[in-house]
Amino acid sequence: MISHVLPTYNRASLAFERGEGAWAIATDGTRYLDLGAGIAVNVLGHAHPDLVAALTRQAGKIWHVSNLYQIPEQEKLADMLVDKTFADTVFFTNSGTEAAELAIKMVRKFWDAAAQPDRIEILTFEGAFHGRSTGAIAAAGSEKLVAGFGPLMPGFRQLPWGDMEALKAAISDKTAAVLIEPVQGEGGIRPIADEDLREIRALCDKTGALLVLDEVQSGMGRTGRLFAHEYAGIVPDIMMVAKGIGGGFPLGAVLASEKAAGPMSAGTHGSTYGGNPLACAVGATVMDIVADDAFLAEVGRKAALMRQKLEGLVASHPDVFESVRGQGLMLGLKCKVSPVKLVEAGYAQHILTVPAADNTLRLLPPLNIDDDEIAEAVARLDRAADGLDA
Repeated sequence: MISHVLPTYNRASLAFERGEGAWAIATDGTRYLDLGAGIAVNVLGHAHPDLVAALTRQAGKIWHVSNLYQIPEQEKLADMLVDKTFADTVFFTNSGTEAAELAIKMVRKFWDAAAQPDRIEILTFEGAFHGRSTGAIAAAGSEKLVAGFGPLMPGFRQLPWGDMEALKAAISDKTAAVLIEPVQGEGGIRPIADEDLREIRALCDKTGALLVLDEVQSGMGRTGRLFAHEYAGIVPDIMMVAKGIGGGFPLGAVLASEKAAGPMSAGTHGSTYGGNPLACAVGATVMDIVADDAFLAEVGRKAALMRQKLEGLVASHPDVFESVRGQGLMLGLKCKVSPVKLVEAGYAQHILTVPAADNTLRLLPPLNIDDDEIAEAVARLDRAADGLDA
């Protein structure tokens, strides 16, 4: 008999009733050190007092009006994002999947307005994850995502990850866009090299293709910069954002240049809930904290500390771990055992982690995790690995 909640998740037998910073407290009172952060969502941990205050203030005023009207909280957050990024304009969504759908529509609308409606091919990359709508799974193209859901939306071509020669051979003046994550999350915490991202930007400039970045997981300070592409010194034409932007409240966005977004006139896209006052009040508070240079510098310092300790962990368990990879506090442990086994062993040590593809364990702690908690996290991972050594 089917459960009342559609059983599309293999859920752990854990339930949490509250949280405090980097700690999630289960219904039986057990405290778990949370290195998943809701899959890179809780960038300021659980129950951050500034976010609680922002949500409470707004909840006492107005929750929802729809985009039929001006929304001052939305305009404030858009101003903040434009001020801190390449973007000239922002559309707010409820999730990264919705951001992906708009990004795809924006690319197609751009070329239709340029009198090239047949220029629809978007180049994407093996191992990518852009959400679970039909458009997003067509973009990623992996068998795990698309099996049973055909026919898929046409217009996507997947290339090998990191293969610049394949990209050079594929891109042309018929290409609509290149869509890429600067750091693959679901694909196994795989960063693209800065020089390759610069070359992709140059190839897009040469052919006229739009560059679309998916920073849903890598954005909002996760890598030590507000957005990961900043390390390469390039700017996209369109960028997808979600997860950390709401600090746990459902919120996403598409950021775009005026050139790329110009054809998206009134009526071409919409969202009932997107950018509602509650979400944007919280998002503006997240931006106030995370976009601060001193905060980002601390993320970088903590990331170096955590990486150093993880390198020691790998050296201590050569039968379990292969290497550390990633950027900032978007880290992965490449494993020699199933990462799912490590996740489960972690439960016994009261630590939460997230598996990913390419035999990788994801470590995505709150960005305000402290040094003692980093040390405690690695100690618990060490104990979890003890039982998995050959």
